[in-house]
Amino acid sequence: MKVAFTSSGSNLDAPLDGRFGRAPKFILYDLDNNAFGVIDNQQNLNAAQGAGIQSAEAVARAGANCVVTGHVGPKAFRALSAAGIKVFTTDAPTVAAALELYRQGALTEARSADVDGHWG
Repeated sequence: MKVAFTSSGSNLDAPLDGRFGRAPKFILYDLDNNAFGVIDNQQNLNAAQGAGIQSAEAVARAGANCVVTGHVGPKAFRALSAAGIKVFTTDAPTVAAALELYRQGALTEARSADVDGHWG
């Protein structure tokens, strides 16, 4: 089971980024192996449009089963849902804190986008 966390850094102590599509990086955590890797998302940081969809494609290609982020827009939510990737939102301060909440089952699965497109 792999969980993608939006992040502005490259380790578990990095701040959880509140924006899915325009997060600078994704921390892809493998719950089975207790290991993680980093996916660079810089190409979508300043995209005029399509950042959420392209970010969804990147985490899907990496094998993510779900995403933990602060907020997700409508196009990204649809793209993630179409790929079978569940979305969880949280205001956790760090990736590590969000991971702990996920492990405890304390996060609620999002049923729709929670911000308009081009947010943030």
